[in-house]
Amino acid sequence: MSLKPLLPGALSDRGQQMTLGVMGGGQLGRMFVQAAQAMGYFTAVLDPDPASPAGLVAHWHIQTAYDDEQGLAQLMQRCDAITTEFENVPAPALVTLGAHRPVAPSAACVAVAQDRIQEKAHFVQCAPVSGVHPAPCAAIESPELLVAVPADLLPGILKTARLGYDGKGQVRVQDRAELAAAWDRLGRVPCVLEKRMPLQGECSVLVARGADGQVVAFPVQKNTHHDGILAITEVYEGAVPADLAARAQASTVAIAHHLNYVGVLCVEYFIVDNGQGGSDLIVNEMAPRPHNSGHYTQNACDLSQFEAQVRALAGLPLPVPRQHSPAIMVNLLGDLWFQPNGVRAQASEQPVSPPWAQVLALPGTHLHLYGKLSARPGRKMGHLNITGPSVAKVRETTAKVLALLGLPAL
Repeated sequence: MSLKPLLPGALSDRGQQMTLGVMGGGQLGRMFVQAAQAMGYFTAVLDPDPASPAGLVAHWHIQTAYDDEQGLAQLMQRCDAITTEFENVPAPALVTLGAHRPVAPSAACVAVAQDRIQEKAHFVQCAPVSGVHPAPCAAIESPELLVAVPADLLPGILKTARLGYDGKGQVRVQDRAELAAAWDRLGRVPCVLEKRMPLQGECSVLVARGADGQVVAFPVQKNTHHDGILAITEVYEGAVPADLAARAQASTVAIAHHLNYVGVLCVEYFIVDNGQGGSDLIVNEMAPRPHNSGHYTQNACDLSQFEAQVRALAGLPLPVPRQHSPAIMVNLLGDLWFQPNGVRAQASEQPVSPPWAQVLALPGTHLHLYGKLSARPGRKMGHLNITGPSVAKVRETTAKVLALLGLPAL
């Protein structure tokens, strides 16, 4: 990737306005596009959905499949550099783009994140430097490997090696019989069996790394999941013990350096009982892009994760992010549109907008909706950032927000 900065508002070598492209038209692409446009860049999105959230706000929406040769050629013609908004973009498409334009993160980095077997191997390689190991695990790619699984990995969680997200492609198993049945149910695709650990909590870390090797880290995020989907992120002093937070940040920086990563990277960690009355970290997985848990940066930091993504892609300086307000992020799923004021509607009823006027009357509330044209249960429709002058005030406002929306209390 070229180290020459792509300056906002400038003309490219092709005599066109400097343009940044993104593979994928979901909400992460939309917020990247909005951040790039705020800085003065033109934007292009490649996504097959005619109503994709990012495509609706970009200067150009190239409506083709991710591996369509003509679509990729058009994206290269339009753009001076290209990123991705989700890890399941075909890696070969990124290889094609990377042969002609700066692409960050690279196809090689995305390929590691697409395959849990490769991802776990990478974490093991990083452990001597990062000091944080993955959970004990074994790859299952054949009946022979299934039989050879060590007994001490059970009970465990069987995860598909590819295409798993938000708790999908995961099955809890107690013994060998359940493991064999689960592998059959998942279609005998390549999987990873992870030992089930004594979980105390979850956290994640965002870093941004430039092509020159400069890397900056955001504050550590404490995450709460419901049914495998992120529900709440809390970011303030004391949300995660200071020693664990420092280790998580250092581990994420080491992982990014080991990959020679360029762009925004999120790494998720489990906080587990260390068996000695304390806590330890286990590295879980990584996302080669901005992350749901980093949305709080839009309103609580002087550099959002999306501006950091723009800066890393364009080769601009990466200042150390500063969090100026305690923050809590609430994920807004489509279920809210079917349970106004916490009362679940009948399946046949039409969606009803949540009580945004009441929510936004509370100080420090910042609503971000993604422009999706229809709500459905489980669909990520937006998020709400809550900031304030103190942790106590943010938690007090969040409690009121959750009550208004009919969501579980903190």
